[in-house]
Amino acid sequence: MSFCSYKNCTTENCPGAVNDASCKGIKEKVCVQVKKFYDSCMQQEQLSKVSVTCGDFVPVCECDGTGPFTPPICFESCRSSGYVGRIRNLVIDRMCDRPGFARVRCNVDIPIDVLFTDSACREGIGHGTVTVSKDVLLCVPDESIVPFTMESLVSAICVSGRYVSGTTFELTICVTVILKVIAEVEMLIPSYGFCQVPPCEEFAENVSDEISPNEYPKTKIPVFYRLCDRIRG
Repeated sequence: MSFCSYKNCTTENCPGAVNDASCKGIKEKVCVQVKKFYDSCMQQEQLSKVSVTCGDFVPVCECDGTGPFTPPICFESCRSSGYVGRIRNLVIDRMCDRPGFARVRCNVDIPIDVLFTDSACREGIGHGTVTVSKDVLLCVPDESIVPFTMESLVSAICVSGRYVSGTTFELTICVTVILKVIAEVEMLIPSYGFCQVPPCEEFAENVSDEISPNEYPKTKIPVFYRLCDRIRG
């Protein structure tokens, strides 16, 4: 079984919902090193006719050899090749009229894979980047001995595209960029002690036959756990 199993929904040392009664089981205050999110924001937009120059074209299948691709090149599709964006030219200007906030400007590089075929129907792929500029307001902590960092999560969905020349394509894509202000800090949190890791539950084709409704606890089952069981079944 897992932490989400109905058999663990009332176990004291398992993650789950908190109520007044469960707070009585707190055993100690624990210092943990974690990444604290000070602020985060998401922007989605469609970029039209973006010029993307790829690196060397490579075959999708090794059986197609390593020779040059023969024109005409036909655009097939494109997609983001990773979810971590690269932040460049970061400028943070603190707001005098809004303490704790800052104007954050930067360029975010989104990795892109472009798929295409040549005249011999060989499938190829090119790796490039799409750069988007961001100018947003975020809550930024004061300077201290523990530095904060900016991170980004990115995604790109291809709408259309066409081959231009060389290794350049013109793309229309929908991009999503999430900016995060993060610092790795030591935090003091209440603790119930160490988790009791449950044994794994073997997969069964007919889960409904394995579990009787009478086995469920008579107490109220948190919605999250009931949903997990429903998905699993």
